[in-house]
Amino acid sequence: MADAAGAVLAEAVEETTGRGTGAFALIERVLAQAKAAREQVGVVAVGLGPGSYTGIRAAIAVAQGWQLARGTRVLGIGSMTSLAAQAQAEKVYGPVCLVVDAQREEFYLGEWRIGPADRQEVAPLRIVPAAEVAARQAAGEVCVGPEMKQRLFPTAATVASLAAGRGDFATGDRLEPVYLRATSFVKAAAGRRDI
Repeated sequence: MADAAGAVLAEAVEETTGRGTGAFALIERVLAQAKAAREQVGVVAVGLGPGSYTGIRAAIAVAQGWQLARGTRVLGIGSMTSLAAQAQAEKVYGPVCLVVDAQREEFYLGEWRIGPADRQEVAPLRIVPAAEVAARQAAGEVCVGPEMKQRLFPTAATVASLAAGRGDFATGDRLEPVYLRATSFVKAAAGRRDI
């Protein structure tokens, strides 16, 4: 939770296993730390990914519900934008590869140029084989992200700070997760009856 100037008032972090998010418990902890009530939340900023399919969909659903119930403004921030801001805060300057696990021996790769006062995406986000990330690291390129040697995670505090002062709000139905791969679902086989 951040104030209108982007100063972080409270943050709750929880590592999860499986598919549960614990979103409402985290929200309650943040509100308690900030000594704020739900009615005082003016904007809900949500991470759009790429990242965990379940986590991103749950976060978007919470933002949509908050807007529906309270008329709160919502805003989406991409994971790579958050990672770039965090790299900048850690003084990781120059050409930087932002890397997030995409599963299936692949990674989401964003190429950015980061300086003390600015950060800019220089190549579009894409999915690359794990071997390409390994080759980039072997060649001395700076690679940061949750699974990299230089570990950075997209955080709620950074998303809140990035949202402060922005006015490009969306309606909840316009919040779209960042997916670079088409989602696919496999229907389970019909049940078998043993007689």
